[in-house]
Amino acid sequence: MSDDDAAEAAKEESTADDSSDDTSTSGGTVPVGVKLGSTRTVIALPDNHGTENRIIRTLTCMATYEDALTGEEKVLYGEEAAREYPDRVEYMLRSGLPEDKDRAEMTKTFFEALIEANDIPANSGVVYAIPTIDNPAGLENLKSVIEDSGIGLKLMESYPESLCGSIPAFGDDLEAIDEIFISVNMGSTNLEASAYRRGEQLAPFTTGAVTGNEVDRMIANYVEEETQGRVNIDTQTAREYKEEHADFLDFEPFTDIIQQPGGGTHEFTIERSVMDAVDEYLDDAVDELANTFLPELANDYMKVYQLALDRPIVITGGMACIPGIVEEFEERLSEELNRDIEATAAEKPDEAPTVGAQRIAARLVENS
Repeated sequence: MSDDDAAEAAKEESTADDSSDDTSTSGGTVPVGVKLGSTRTVIALPDNHGTENRIIRTLTCMATYEDALTGEEKVLYGEEAAREYPDRVEYMLRSGLPEDKDRAEMTKTFFEALIEANDIPANSGVVYAIPTIDNPAGLENLKSVIEDSGIGLKLMESYPESLCGSIPAFGDDLEAIDEIFISVNMGSTNLEASAYRRGEQLAPFTTGAVTGNEVDRMIANYVEEETQGRVNIDTQTAREYKEEHADFLDFEPFTDIIQQPGGGTHEFTIERSVMDAVDEYLDDAVDELANTFLPELANDYMKVYQLALDRPIVITGGMACIPGIVEEFEERLSEELNRDIEATAAEKPDEAPTVGAQRIAARLVENS
């Protein structure tokens, strides 16, 4: 596949974020924030006027197919790959990191195509968010994918994803760097938690037992049960149900239609499957935090534990986008700990790590 074809295939949605602070460049260096996520990759950089953030989002996936005329193998990336080839689309970072050399090479090809398609400048200062995962080989692969790319020639740094994701929740600047707080990242591949003391990460915790990907599998199973085996959906469709319909505040049953074997269609209504899955997810997340992470934090950093619980807990990650989950998290964790807990999240929690990384990049570029 040619570089031009890859770049064209990687073009995805770009939006303006008018909540950003001053993102003007310094000496021609463009500050860029990057998060290569297990489900989505998000890049943030100043727009042409330097007054707002341009946000680039795409699914971190690819699919190959054979050209019907030439027999040549071709590649699709992102939303196009997931939409057209749900049966064999491959998410390169299913565990949160490129696990091996092959995954790293696939991710590198994907990332370079995304850079080219969206004209990310080489003359840039890049900060990228890294997950809290105890996997040195995977982290080194992620580092090579980003740091060996064609951007970040002026500056390249990495910061914890949970810290970057907390920055937009505190305000329009970098106030989070000077705070003591707890951050919880509700991601697709892991549940992560850390305490932060003026930018220092303390007691990092991660578990793969409570994940957004598992919610997708649960939804698929529950849909089959709710429809008494008449409907089987793939995890891609289950994820779409979750993102479009999960709502702790005002969930409404919804209908969908499938093609029946042998002809005809079948319309079905989902009343319980989506919310049963996300409800179980939140109970499990609260249990992990209350009975594993927080006791470990209290044991190692008692004063930080006390101070942090008097401040809002910041929730980031894709699962934090579900309406009402912040309020439900507050209520359930308060009940579990038998004390009042406050929680908060950025307006767009799934984009927050990239926006936070971009703000750090802007400050580093300015200082340099």
